[in-house]
Amino acid sequence: MTRMDEFLAEPLTTTVGQPLRVAAYTRITRGIRDGVFPLGSALPRETELGTSLGVSRTVIREALMLLEEDGLITTRRGVGRFVTASTPKVGLEDLRPFEVALANTEHPITVKPTTFVMQPNTDFVSSNLNLDPEANTWFRESVLSRADEPIAIVQEHLPAGRYLSDISPAIASSFQHAAEQNGTLFAGLLERCGPIFSASSCQITPSVVGVSRGKQLGLAASDPVIILTQVIEHDATPVYLAKCIVSSRVGHLTVIQTPSN
Repeated sequence: MTRMDEFLAEPLTTTVGQPLRVAAYTRITRGIRDGVFPLGSALPRETELGTSLGVSRTVIREALMLLEEDGLITTRRGVGRFVTASTPKVGLEDLRPFEVALANTEHPITVKPTTFVMQPNTDFVSSNLNLDPEANTWFRESVLSRADEPIAIVQEHLPAGRYLSDISPAIASSFQHAAEQNGTLFAGLLERCGPIFSASSCQITPSVVGVSRGKQLGLAASDPVIILTQVIEHDATPVYLAKCIVSSRVGHLTVIQTPSN
């Protein structure tokens, strides 16, 4: 059995409320990112993918449409579907986990969670997630490293209890599993739930690192950092808030611009 056969033979899992097309999209995307489907290679036909994953041809066709919209595959009329020659360039304008946005081609990013607690609401969280003052929230802090050198701190916030389940039962049921992964919470939720987030904004602010964050990043308290504050929505409701404190060691941050019409 080939690596591709073994990969496709894994049971296709879904969470509560997750469409099958999203689960299939997530599986094939992971195969492209992990090299199971090499860049430039032909994908198996719709019927083969459907049989291997245990879903209908319609589900596969809808998943492939999402993949093509995201620039991961292309269609050659009369020939088939192919993985693109290079994965789309990731910039801050793309809705991606911070460990992906800050990675480079030579070194992947490792994520080390340091704190995971439920805590009372704060003005910062309440104002960004539109929560009641009495709501509790989940807080998770992680240090991101590249080649064993810390380059960023990610602080993630989500509503807790009914405040989360009222927004999305799928996110609420996947949250604990996502928190157990060695990645950001957002990366874990994408893996479990697929592309269910509807919009996001990312505010970029220059600052200095300060004493406590400086110790985590190996910087002096007065060293400059960039702070990325991200708010992500599900069905037009804010559900995820993150603050990423980025060291100058990360190098340049890309924002891809196109001419306005």
